[in-house]
Amino acid sequence: MDFNIDVNYVIDTAVELISIPSPVGYTYDAITRVGQELCALGITNYKITKKGAIIGFIEGENNNYKKMISAHVDTLGAMVKKIKSNGRLQLVNLGGVNWGSVEGENVTIHTLNGDDIEGTIIPVKSSVHIYGDEARDMARNASTMEVRLDEDVKTKENTENLGIRVGDFVSFDPRTVITESGYIKSRFIDDKMCVAQLLGYIKYLKDNNMKPKNGLYIYISNYEEIGHGISIVPDDLDEFIALDIGLVGEDALGDEKKVSIAAKDNKTPYDITVRMGLVEAAEMNDIKYTIDVYNRYGSDSSATLLQAFDFKSACIGPSVESSHHYERTHIDGVIETIKLLIAYL
Repeated sequence: MDFNIDVNYVIDTAVELISIPSPVGYTYDAITRVGQELCALGITNYKITKKGAIIGFIEGENNNYKKMISAHVDTLGAMVKKIKSNGRLQLVNLGGVNWGSVEGENVTIHTLNGDDIEGTIIPVKSSVHIYGDEARDMARNASTMEVRLDEDVKTKENTENLGIRVGDFVSFDPRTVITESGYIKSRFIDDKMCVAQLLGYIKYLKDNNMKPKNGLYIYISNYEEIGHGISIVPDDLDEFIALDIGLVGEDALGDEKKVSIAAKDNKTPYDITVRMGLVEAAEMNDIKYTIDVYNRYGSDSSATLLQAFDFKSACIGPSVESSHHYERTHIDGVIETIKLLIAYL
């Protein structure tokens, strides 16, 4: 099979999407941008769901069997929990933030009046010159971290006068870097890279004047990080593949230069017949892959199964090192994932 993938398009699109703040619950701008790109690729028959996600459809060569691919634009982030007496902010995490991973990170507070205010997440006792070992040894959690605003604030009232309120969303600087060796580093490879891969697959179809083998629903979800990303499942859906990250680590088999095929996550085993089809497609086309079991992981497709919908499920994606931290993958793994989409779909 000829895999003439527009890799530059995929990477450029991923970098752009990653730069758009979209902590879970604050995804309108990212969804709007994806919708614009779908239109540019000729997919104009999509709709925005009541929850703000995107669902569309691509005609297949045979529409008697229907598949769906999802990827999610929501990311980890935070929300203002309290404005402290010193004018600084206490946060509550959105989507399972590892507080140690965001120490020293620059953030943006998105106010209801539309102003964006900058700051930095630091421990409440940050300076070793003042606190010594206490600063080094203090636990990093929601109660010991705060946002130092880059404004002249000393009191709660000063901060409130900026327009900041409890409930304001807080996004983190993604710090996206692409190295000469092909590694991609960013906070939000999960799952903006997968959204870009899905768009890259659609561009492949357009560039080659092709259709998928089966009718294909496209779902861009926006609440995956907290477990309710998919709200609409078409009645005629036969098969649902979540496009999400694989894992690299001591208890995982993932490889940043390969596509990951999940066998099981913390909710369910994935469908064995779909997994066999994915493996067959990979092996027939010399696509580098791993199969893995994830103990602390869920995807849009497995979460939807818990709602008692009746379809086959799977999950594939590029393997990511240090997931939910400062994440990293490799361009090779991105390409292998798109190749598997092309070969299987």
